[in-house]
This record gives sequence, C-alpha cells and structure tokens, in this order.
Amino acid sequence: MALSSMTGFARAHGSHGPWRWHWEARSVNARGLDVRVRLPEGLESLEQPAKILANERFVRGGVSVSLTIDADPNRGSIRINQDALQQILVAMQQLEATVKAEPPRLDGILALRGVLEVQAPVTTEFELGARDASLLTSLANAFDSLVTARREEGGRLDAVLRQHGQKMRNLVGEAERLAAAQPEQFRAKLKTSLDQVLVNHTGLSAERLAQEVAVLIVRADVREEIDRLKSHLAQADELFAGKGSQGRRLDFLAQELNREANTLCSKSTDIQLTRIGLELKATIDQLREQVQNVE
Repeated sequence: MALSSMTGFARAHGSHGPWRWHWEARSVNARGLDVRVRLPEGLESLEQPAKILANERFVRGGVSVSLTIDADPNRGSIRINQDALQQILVAMQQLEATVKAEPPRLDGILALRGVLEVQAPVTTEFELGARDASLLTSLANAFDSLVTARREEGGRLDAVLRQHGQKMRNLVGEAERLAAAQPEQFRAKLKTSLDQVLVNHTGLSAERLAQEVAVLIVRADVREEIDRLKSHLAQADELFAGKGSQGRRLDFLAQELNREANTLCSKSTDIQLTRIGLELKATIDQLREQVQNVE
C-alpha cells in the first residue's frame, strides 16, 4: 500500500507508578507538516520531544496531539484540613442556639468539602524522568497507530484515484481515435467549401488556399496534446505505486493534465471530441480534489 492519506485518528493509553494517561492524535490536510501539542500544566517539557517524534513519521498534514493524565488517588495519602474543620465546628456552635437539629455525625462532617484532602505521593526527579520517558513511548505508539490509520485511508484513496486514472485513459483513447480521423474529415469539409469559393472567386489562387488549409489543419491537430496526456497518465501510475510522500507530485501532475485537456478543447473542431475533452476536464477535477488528501 503506497499512498498515505493526511487524515486519521489514533489513541494510546499508558501508566507509570501512580499516573494514568491517554494520548489522542489526529491529523487533517495541510500544505506542509504542522504539529500542535496540547499538554497539561507542568508537562510543557514534552512538547519538543513530541514534535520530534511526529517529524520522524510524517511529511505533510496538520497533526494535533493532546494528553490527559491523572494520578491514582489510591496511591496518595489522606489528611484532615484542621483549618477547615475548625471553621466548620465554630459555625456549628454558632448555629446551635438558633437552629434545632440533631448533632452531626462524624462521617457527615468528614464528607464536607475541604475537610479531607488527598495528597499526591512524593516523587523524585528520577521517578518523574521515568514517567516522562514512558509518556513519550506511549506517544510514539499513538503516532504509529496514526500512521497505520493514514495508510488505511490512503488505500481507499488509491482505489478511487486509480478509477479516475482508468476513466481518463479511456477518454484519451476515444480522443485519439477521433483525432486520427479528424484531418481527413477536415480536408473533406474544406474541399467542399473551397470548391464553392473557387467557383465564385476565380481570381483566388488554389495554391494559396491550399497553404491556408494546411495551416488550419496543423492548428486543429490535437495528437501532440493526446501524447502528452498519455505520458502524464503513465507517470500518475508510477506515483500511485511509488513510496513516500506523493501528494505534491500528484497535485502538480493534475495541473499538467488539466492544461493539456484545456488545449485539446480549444483546438478541437469536432463536437464529439470537445465533449470528450470536457468530460476529461471534469474527471481531472475529481482526481485533483482527491489528491488534496494524499500525503
């Protein structure tokens, strides 16, 4: 599978010590490679390594990656916030004289917000470094999954592009058959018209008129454009089967195909050939639209 799309999505989960996290990576179309990393506060140092990992795997596309991380509360310690507890007890004493109520239970007091606090476990620089290394390994896995997703989408694109290519080859083949018969048809039509002109204008030189006819036939000859179209389509097949980033090359080739199709339409003197040229242009536009998704 040669072609790779620029669109895709992937996730990766990981853990280290008390931490649990998951990465999300997605990519969309872009002219070049644009990597954006969104990290929680305190983990900004991972941005540059994350971009390096992306640059090692992608050539084009808008790649955005985000990290969600939490510490396992079961790995921390619980403490009573004495200040908050004293404020609550003072407030209860003040209300006893005005509010008739049952005395509060201990579990009710502890359930009040701010009374109990969970403290994260104390971590060393070594543990934080090991965590960050594990985070980057997990991100590399997410990027690898994104590469796979983009290649799978590229396989679907490849099938669509080859269909367009086959349709264009069929149209160019029809145009070639028409173009082969065009000069003789053109001569026959002109001969009838010239015979009438020579009858009505005996002073005109037949040799001069023949020269003008030859010029018109050369101007209407589209065989050169057809040869170039065939060459471009052969090159497109090579790009479909090639490796690496082919999107820019395919986009340029689509422009060249469109240029030749325009010239074919402008030079055509046959309505059927013109219709083929217009259908060819429409197919090239469809090809180019799909090519915008190719890395």
